[in-house]
Amino acid sequence: MTVSMLKPLATKPVVWTIAGSDSGGGAGVQADLLTIQDLDCHPCCVLTCLTAQSSVTVSLVEAVSVEMFSAQLNTLLQDLPPAAIKIGLLANQSQILLLANWLKNELCSYQKGCDVQVSIILDPVMFATCGDALNPRLDFSPFDGLLTLITPNIAELAALVDKNDVNSAARLVDQAACLQAAQSLSKQLNCNVLAKGGDLGPTWLAECSQDIFVCRDAQGSSPLHQGRSFLLSGSRVASKNTHGSGCTLSSAIASVMAQGYVLHDAIVVAKAYVTAGIAASYQVGCGAGPLARTGWPSDLRLYPKITTLDSGPSLPEGIEFHSIDESLGLYPVVDTVALLQSLLEAGAKTIQLRIKEGTTQYIEQQIDAAVQLGRDYKAKLFINDHWEFALKHGAYGIHLGQEDLNRADLVKIAESGTALGVSSHSYFELLLAHQMTPSYIALGHIFPTTTKEMPSAPQGLDKLTHYVALLGEHYPLVAIGGIEASNLEAVKQTQVHDVAVVRAVTQAENPAKAYKRLSELWEACDAAQ
Repeated sequence: MTVSMLKPLATKPVVWTIAGSDSGGGAGVQADLLTIQDLDCHPCCVLTCLTAQSSVTVSLVEAVSVEMFSAQLNTLLQDLPPAAIKIGLLANQSQILLLANWLKNELCSYQKGCDVQVSIILDPVMFATCGDALNPRLDFSPFDGLLTLITPNIAELAALVDKNDVNSAARLVDQAACLQAAQSLSKQLNCNVLAKGGDLGPTWLAECSQDIFVCRDAQGSSPLHQGRSFLLSGSRVASKNTHGSGCTLSSAIASVMAQGYVLHDAIVVAKAYVTAGIAASYQVGCGAGPLARTGWPSDLRLYPKITTLDSGPSLPEGIEFHSIDESLGLYPVVDTVALLQSLLEAGAKTIQLRIKEGTTQYIEQQIDAAVQLGRDYKAKLFINDHWEFALKHGAYGIHLGQEDLNRADLVKIAESGTALGVSSHSYFELLLAHQMTPSYIALGHIFPTTTKEMPSAPQGLDKLTHYVALLGEHYPLVAIGGIEASNLEAVKQTQVHDVAVVRAVTQAENPAKAYKRLSELWEACDAAQ
């Protein structure tokens, strides 16, 4: 193949790791580089120190010079600026001060000039997996307000919260104490905190690996999940090969955020990635072995269960809704009964009525009329939001957005046998939806849309592909948002089961004709698969 025939590859987001070298190859920069590349980003590294390290001991840590540390940062920024930065082992207090100052000045100027937001994940490496202390007395306060997330284990959390109390770690033996410490650290550093409880073993739950996520302010995340505290409970893998698990987790979070996912998503994906890595780990020395790199996690069993740890709204668990076994097909969403009737006459077998304005009496009358039409045409009619009227008049199903889920009586809906569709915009929301087993999950918005104001950015086809890989075997999945004739085939390539259309039908000159054409195109995409 000649050079002229080569096609440029799609640009991968650049992720930096600022950390120490592990001569044993299981942690530090070595683990970070493998993780970043495995998660489809381009890795760059800034070395802070060299370590003489094996799987059983750390015998020497030697910091790079101030000149070399600064030169690495500035040289990379000029040509390979980061989408996200993971910070690991810092050799001394001088490096913390230098890096904090660089983040405030050089990186801040870059972000303003390019109108970008670089995610910064700090793994405060203070103790090695083998138990050796690396830098237990470092003061990370210069990073106040500069970090997206800090990811201490419990020993590090104790040291960070109370530097003068040598017995502080001994007191963090239960969930309540760890939550209080994590919330305190969040206030101290003005950032989000992920306190890793995996090293506590049976102190919490022997069969679970539980982390505490304190969200102070996560850009782009749902307002429902801001300022909240969550417990993330994942499977505990029966393996002692956890060398580099903290490095892997933090670099995985940075890599996922670099690809446009919000912090909540990055944390649950990274936690699943680490679980998979430990399950496939191997031992090469006499001590703990390194994690395997297993690619983007798509096995739902790897992902954590999410539980709220505060008094904010939470969804009930252990309920199941009406199961839908057949295809939903091309699924129009309309705002009037007249339009609903015309599309039913055109052959629609799944349809949603979404009325946002009108008096209570008017809305109930429209829902009553729509339900009767659904029965007449033997169609699956979903009512958006107004769940009480939907139950009263016997609608086939109800569709609820994330905000509406917290206002509806989900137990009553489930007990009635009514189907429930749920909107989702992220991995975090998908996992919460999965914990209550809805009838279907809508994934969106995929493309830009003008039919309603959306709090999240368009998901795009890459994210849709990941969502389908995760949940496609468990629920009917419906892509929604900006879907029209020109992108139907591309949407079908993600293997999503069904698509919902709004303005492609409602704003068409002839909605019934537009529906028929889109339905035929979607069926043709099915046949082509």
